[in-house]
Amino acid sequence: DVGVDAKALERAIGELRKGKTADTANAEQAYDAMQKYARDLTQAARDGKLDPSEYAGSTFTTSNLGMFGISEFTAILNPPNACILAIGGIRDEPVVKDGAVVPGKRMALTLTCDHRVVDGATGAAFLGDVQAMLENPSLMLV
Repeated sequence: DVGVDAKALERAIGELRKGKTADTANAEQAYDAMQKYARDLTQAARDGKLDPSEYAGSTFTTSNLGMFGISEFTAILNPPNACILAIGGIRDEPVVKDGAVVPGKRMALTLTCDHRVVDGATGAAFLGDVQAMLENPSLMLV
């Protein structure tokens, strides 16, 4: 147990999914609860104290080996996940920008999809959206 009022968090997430918040106080309370929940889960994972119920049943996973100097890899999909995103390290590379070769940053992302659940074209579109947001973070504010 990570010490978050699960019912309050569930209500807050439900309101956010419906695109509404009752008032600023409730929105701030929901945000604070989600931050605390994420921090507590992260610490429990670091301490090796996660209960299987706290990580079972996911549908999407990320696997980041970039922090270990791995530039790219293909992550293995484990049921019941529909997709897993493999995140490689950021590396310096020459890139062409406005017709000139300049220093740039590159990172490999590889998406593995269970095609019984997610069509490959949908997965490709998702990767395109992720790329666009990484290249232009202001898109995440829209």
